[in-house]
Amino acid sequence: KYIVVTGGVVSGLGKGITISSIGRMLKGCGIRVTSIKIDPYLNVDAGTMSPFEHGEVFVLDDGGETDLDLGNYERFLSLTLTSDHNITTGKIYRRVISQERRGDYLGKTVQVVPHITTEIQDWIERVAVLPVDGSGATPEICLVEVGGTVGDIESMVFLEALRQFQFRVGEDNFCLCFLSLVPVLGGEQKTKPTQHGVKELRSLGLSPRVIFCRSTEMLEEKTMEKISGFCHVKKDCVISLPDVKNIYHVPGLLQQQNLQGILGMELGMEKRMKTPDLTNWQNMADRIDNFKQMVTICIVGKYTGLQDSYLSVIKALKHSATACSKGLDLVWIEATHLEEIENNDHTKEQMEDAWKTLRGADGVIVPGGFGNRGFLGKLLAAEHCRTTKKPYLGVCLGFQAMVVEFSRNVLNYPESNSTEFDENCAPNDVVIFMPEIDKETMGGNMRLGARNTVFNKGEKSVLRVFYGGAEKVLERHRHRYEVNPKKVQEIHDAGLKFLGKDETGTRMEVAELPRSQHPYYVGVQYHPEFKSRPLKPSPPFLGLVMASCDMLDDYLEKEGFKQDSDDIPQCRQ
Repeated sequence: KYIVVTGGVVSGLGKGITISSIGRMLKGCGIRVTSIKIDPYLNVDAGTMSPFEHGEVFVLDDGGETDLDLGNYERFLSLTLTSDHNITTGKIYRRVISQERRGDYLGKTVQVVPHITTEIQDWIERVAVLPVDGSGATPEICLVEVGGTVGDIESMVFLEALRQFQFRVGEDNFCLCFLSLVPVLGGEQKTKPTQHGVKELRSLGLSPRVIFCRSTEMLEEKTMEKISGFCHVKKDCVISLPDVKNIYHVPGLLQQQNLQGILGMELGMEKRMKTPDLTNWQNMADRIDNFKQMVTICIVGKYTGLQDSYLSVIKALKHSATACSKGLDLVWIEATHLEEIENNDHTKEQMEDAWKTLRGADGVIVPGGFGNRGFLGKLLAAEHCRTTKKPYLGVCLGFQAMVVEFSRNVLNYPESNSTEFDENCAPNDVVIFMPEIDKETMGGNMRLGARNTVFNKGEKSVLRVFYGGAEKVLERHRHRYEVNPKKVQEIHDAGLKFLGKDETGTRMEVAELPRSQHPYYVGVQYHPEFKSRPLKPSPPFLGLVMASCDMLDDYLEKEGFKQDSDDIPQCRQ
C-alpha cells in the first residue's frame, strides 16, 4: 500500500512533518510503515550542498547523505532508513545511463518515458519492502513524499511516474494526498490557491483523495465545503492542519479528524485502521506545552542564518530538555562574532553581544561544520567553557576545536591547528586529514555512516554512564579529519582524556575532562544528534542538558558513578 503526499502553492508547508505524523498515527494502529523522500534536484545526494542551500545533511547508518526530511521520518517513526529511501533525479539518471552503457537497452532509444519513469517506479517498489523497524518484517504501508511543489519543471517526471504507478499497483493500493496553503486575508480563509494546485495536479492525471490544508487556524465549515466542491474530494477528506504549539500535536490532530478511517476506506484496510494508541506520544506533546522551568543552551556555529542547518542538533536538545522536564531556551552565536573585529566584518557591539550571550548560557554546544570561517570563535568558546567550568559538548568539528584549544593553551603549543585550516602547521598538526580519504573527489567520500566507538577499559567516563555502561556504541559519522594519532598520548596525559576510540584503537572518538576538573566537558567525533528520538534522547546531549540544569550529580550518583573527588567544580560566569 502506498500513501503519496505532494504539495502545492509554496514550498516549506511541512510535507515532511505531515507524512511523519501520518506514519506515527498508522503505527499507533499497529501498522508497519516505511518512508521514501523524492528530491527532484540533479545532485546524486545532499552531501555536497551548502547548509544555506538545503538545510542540514542528514546521515544514515549506511553512510547515505540525505535530505533532512529523512531525519523527521526516523525521529517520528523510530525507523532506520537507507540511502535508497532518498530518491533524487541524479540517482535515477545515473542508474539509467549506467544501464544504457552496459547495453541493457541495446537496440532501443532510451527516453524519459518509459525508461526514466519505469526506473522510478521500480525503485519505489524495490525500496518499499525493505525492513526498517528492526523487526525484520516487511512494511505494510509505504509513505512517499514528493519534494518541491506541483508545477515545478524538475518534478514533472516523478509525477508522471506516479501517474503510471497508480495503475501499476491498483487503486486500492494507492492513495494520493495533496498539501496546500489556505491563507487568511482580511479575516477570510482563501481557497483559490488550493483550487489551482489541485487543478494543476489533475491536469497531470493525478487526482488527490485527501487534501491537507495548512493555515493559521482550523478550517471553517464553509471553507471545507468549498474545497470539497471545487477539488473533487469528499468534505470529510479535507483535513485541517492549523498552527500548533509543537509539532508533536499533529498526529493527534489527524486522529481527531478520523484520518485513519479515511485511509482505511481508501486502501481497503478498514479492519486494521482502529483508533490509534497515541497515549505516550500525546502525553509528551502535552508535557512540552506546560514546562515552567527553562534551560538556556547556546549553539556556537557558522550557519546560524538558517536554523535548518542544525535541525537534528536542535531536535536532540529538545528531546533532552523534555526528558529533564525543562523547556528549551535556544540562543545562537555566529562563531565569527566571538573573534576580534580586525579582519572580520562584524561590529564591536556584535562581539560584545556574542560574549554576553555565551556567558549567560547554562550550557554550550559547538556542532560540526566545514571550512576556516568561524573556527577561531569555536576555539574561544571551547576555552571559555573549559576555564569557567561551563557545561560544553563538542560535536565533530566542535570535538576537534577542544583538542586544538587544549593543545594551544594547556600544552602551550600556540601554533597548534588542524591541517584543514593550515596545511603547513606541522609539527603542531593535532588534527590531520585521514589518509584513506580521496582529496580530489568531494561527493560521498568522507568517513560516513554508523561505526563502533569502544570505551577504554578501566577508565572512568561520564559519557559512558549515559550509554548505560556499554562497552561500545554505534553512532553515525561524517568527517575527513581526525585527531593526529602521534599527538594523542601527550594530550591524554596532560588531562584531556581520550576515553573512546574506533575498533582499531587508533582513531579518537570521545574526549572528556575528568569530573574532578570540570562538571561536563565532552567532545565526540561522531554525530549523535542523528540517532536522537523524542522518547529516547541522544546520550551526549542528555548529559549536556542535565549538567546545564544541575541534574547531573544526582543522576550519576543514582547510576553508581564514583567521583574522583567529592569536590566537583561549579560553573562560574
